[in-house]
Amino acid sequence: MRGVITWALALGFSGLAVAIEPVNDQGLSATQIVEKNIAARGGLDAWRKIQSMAWIGHIEGANAPEPRLPFALEMKRPNKTRFEVKVQGQTSVRMYDGAHGWKVRPSGSGRPDVQPYTPDELRFARDGQIIDGPLMDYRAKGIAVALDGVDEVEGRKAYRLSVKLPSGNSHHVWVDAKTFLDIKYDRMSRNKFGQPGAVAVYYRNYQTIEGLQIPLMIESGADTGKATEKLVIDKVSLNLPLEDRMFALPGVPGRHSMAAAGISSPGAVRQAAGSALSMPAEMPRLRPQSVPGSGATH
Repeated sequence: MRGVITWALALGFSGLAVAIEPVNDQGLSATQIVEKNIAARGGLDAWRKIQSMAWIGHIEGANAPEPRLPFALEMKRPNKTRFEVKVQGQTSVRMYDGAHGWKVRPSGSGRPDVQPYTPDELRFARDGQIIDGPLMDYRAKGIAVALDGVDEVEGRKAYRLSVKLPSGNSHHVWVDAKTFLDIKYDRMSRNKFGQPGAVAVYYRNYQTIEGLQIPLMIESGADTGKATEKLVIDKVSLNLPLEDRMFALPGVPGRHSMAAAGISSPGAVRQAAGSALSMPAEMPRLRPQSVPGSGATH
């Protein structure tokens, strides 16, 4: 299957973190904006308790072969991901064990087609800070944050923060000046022809779950002001006992999946869930490339 979601998971840095301190017209520095963002999302201590997350939901998009594509996504610290999507009755899986990644797709022979991540996919995955995004605990991650300016995003004033990744790549996160929640993110991606371009990602429908603010809808598309793809999170679970083998080189798609563990309904998710919740670092796209993840129930 070629239409697998891309999870822009970016962010982890191996050096010392830096927060550059220019101030805006309200006198807030980058550090102060990040502190307010962390508090608005539920607090650093609560997020640090999240060791694993799982989402169940569906994908909608103009390029999708079906109106709603069911997906399941699992993440485990420090940087393991497993993503399954079902299209026309067949399941494709992408997993990353923190060092290596694999793509498992149905094939005409009846045996799954297993391929390693491409160099671009590996670079993308290795930059990933999967559980809580770039701003949460950024000093411990070694992420450099700077205030770039103030913009209007969908009619709302937002602080534009520049975030520098361990690879040296940079992107922007927009923080709402009123709620101090993340509302937009940008990144570079390649289209099906291999051409680079900017992708805009919007966080929507924030809900309070286990005391944390979580966006349950994520939209993305070319940075032209119009989102074209949507990820809807129907169930969120956290601190599930996810085994490392779930993220390793697979035998068959779904073998160690959430469905195989019996986590397929709201009740099952609630019984398995832990005590906190979190937000992804970045958002997905309907194009073969990388992976997502998450955690708690609402």
